[in-house]
Amino acid sequence: MNLPDGVLGAGWLWLGALVVLPLWLFAMWNRPWRALADNTRLHLFLGSCVGWMMLWLLKAGVAPGLNAHLLGATWFTLLFGWRLAVLGLSVVLLGATLAGTSGTTTFALNACAMVIAPVLAAQGAHRFIERYLPRHLFVFLFASGFFNAALSMVVSVTFASALLASSGLYTWDRLASEFLPFALLLAFPEAFVTGAGLSYFVVYHPAWVASYREEAYLGR
Repeated sequence: MNLPDGVLGAGWLWLGALVVLPLWLFAMWNRPWRALADNTRLHLFLGSCVGWMMLWLLKAGVAPGLNAHLLGATWFTLLFGWRLAVLGLSVVLLGATLAGTSGTTTFALNACAMVIAPVLAAQGAHRFIERYLPRHLFVFLFASGFFNAALSMVVSVTFASALLASSGLYTWDRLASEFLPFALLLAFPEAFVTGAGLSYFVVYHPAWVASYREEAYLGR
């Protein structure tokens, strides 16, 4: 969902800002960018921002606001932690906005649907998996990686649909027939891209994955 300008009233725009601004401040509270002091991690973070920004530009839609694309929420969350994930995806959204594929006045609402909601879902699912499932490499890759990425897409699409329906812009019937089935199909490519990339980093560069610890998952 990339809401363009002029489709929602001022009340919804202010509501989006009131939700997003405190979460941005909370994400920046502990200065998470200190983890990027190492040049390798900084380059990985910036490369992820550019790469996912390009994927965000590859979108399909049928009407204003009824479009979908890959997100990268689980990718950023597992590689850098949820705080940097919020900041990184906000940079990606800013790039998409400057490129003209997303509205300027609706920036906060787009951030709610495509940044905050999927990142918090990815973080919550990862914490749940860490706590209740066995500490095993394949559990990390398939549950925290593949499944979690698909879940974050489902959460984002569901949140966006609820926003569009609650605002009165579209009815649930139209969303169910023209948006939800096709948007939810992106859960598989989201899971594949995130899971495949995560598998590569875990095998060859495990230190680059902030949420992965070899001593916990491999007993080293």
